[in-house]
Amino acid sequence: MIKVSTQSVLLQKLFELLERHRTAFGQERVYWRIVGMVLGEIFNFGRHTVTQGLMSLGIIDGDWSGWYRLFSKGRYEEQKVSRIFFRETLEHSREPEPYVTGVDGVQIPRSSLRMPGTSWLKAPRTPVFKVGIHRAQRFLHGCWLTPMEAGYSRAIPIRCLPAFPPKAKPAEVKPQREWEAGLSFLHWVRQEMDETGREAQLLLNLADGSFDVLDFWRGLPERSVAVVRTARNRRLYYMPERHTGRGRPASYSGLAPHPCDWLHKGISWQKRDIPVRGKSILMKFQVLGPFVREGLPEVPMFLFVVKGMHRKVGKKKPHYKHRKPSFYLVSAVQVDGQWQLPLPIDIILAWLWQRWELEVAHREMKSGFGVGEKQCWNPRSAISSVQWSVWVYALLLLSAYRTWGLLNAPPIPTRWWQGAKRWSFNTLWRQYRSAFWNTSPFQAFWTRTPGNWLKKEAFLLGLSNSIAASTRI
Repeated sequence: MIKVSTQSVLLQKLFELLERHRTAFGQERVYWRIVGMVLGEIFNFGRHTVTQGLMSLGIIDGDWSGWYRLFSKGRYEEQKVSRIFFRETLEHSREPEPYVTGVDGVQIPRSSLRMPGTSWLKAPRTPVFKVGIHRAQRFLHGCWLTPMEAGYSRAIPIRCLPAFPPKAKPAEVKPQREWEAGLSFLHWVRQEMDETGREAQLLLNLADGSFDVLDFWRGLPERSVAVVRTARNRRLYYMPERHTGRGRPASYSGLAPHPCDWLHKGISWQKRDIPVRGKSILMKFQVLGPFVREGLPEVPMFLFVVKGMHRKVGKKKPHYKHRKPSFYLVSAVQVDGQWQLPLPIDIILAWLWQRWELEVAHREMKSGFGVGEKQCWNPRSAISSVQWSVWVYALLLLSAYRTWGLLNAPPIPTRWWQGAKRWSFNTLWRQYRSAFWNTSPFQAFWTRTPGNWLKKEAFLLGLSNSIAASTRI
């Protein structure tokens, strides 16, 4: 029996995904340019600009304008590509379980004052006691969270929607707030699920406190629930009692304590051991409600109060780590006339931890993958180039997920460290490059045996011909 290496399977999954996206690009030459650009992202060791990607492919002569027109002339259409990619993720989501998504705002730093969509935003790297501003574009990152394995998950982007503030430099898209872009994403996901026969599958969405807005709760699509972090002083009301007399029924009952007040009520805390990133963490919490928000009596919700943690971490240098209390609002569903939680408590608690995966994805995309580094200043390409980079990042992740899952990546070839339980993006990038270099056309330059330049010549000639043909207008 011939054993197939995981690296060859990794490349096979990548090219299968690219082939399934072929219909999103009208002409054959456009598709081959897309393939070349994806390979350029993998081979590129410098800044992830269009120029550096083409140089990594060896395209140093000729006209480069055709490659830039992928973004400036609308030949890369984000919505078509995202639709195909979303349907690929459905293969890994079982219908009895919820399809889990996450939404969060992400800023792409810019230095230009005239680039479309840029505005002065709160700088994330400034300290809390002295907040600063910086020039940036704001996007909405809508992702799919993979089913958990041993408490691990991973956020794979589905869409990257512009969410430019009203005071931003005018762009081809209308300004909107983060929660408005988040609602657009959720309605799009719900519509795609219905079109693919997933009407009965629940859509679960995770979001941070910036989405705890009345209109966001009010605008949630049908058959979807939200788990949103809320403020410690959020104003909540008890549900009104059943109305039997004359007149208009009451919208609210009495005012409930603030979420932080429940920490000092002297109530007994529920306890659960929740698997989180390969460990079991004891969580103390309370589930309270249902409540309603002021101005939103038609949307009941439950309050999760998670007690702070003070636990010992570290192996070589053990130390105590404190985690502050947190508060979450969860959509309620009506069953037989009673408002209940949409999912079991253990499942909700486990997913509360996984929202941090969106922040991990932001760091990998911007610091590791160079999202926003492409020198595209056209009103259309200033948006589509960012969406393109996010799509390529998602392609690489989904291909690896189909090859290894979350925990079965090849070990790191070092004596002193065998790698983390869940593979990192740096490990993934190294495996892609190693997979190409282990093929006969991409052997390393330094070998213990004589080189194989004659064998490389035919492959490189064929590759250069296909890419050169795609650049002809």
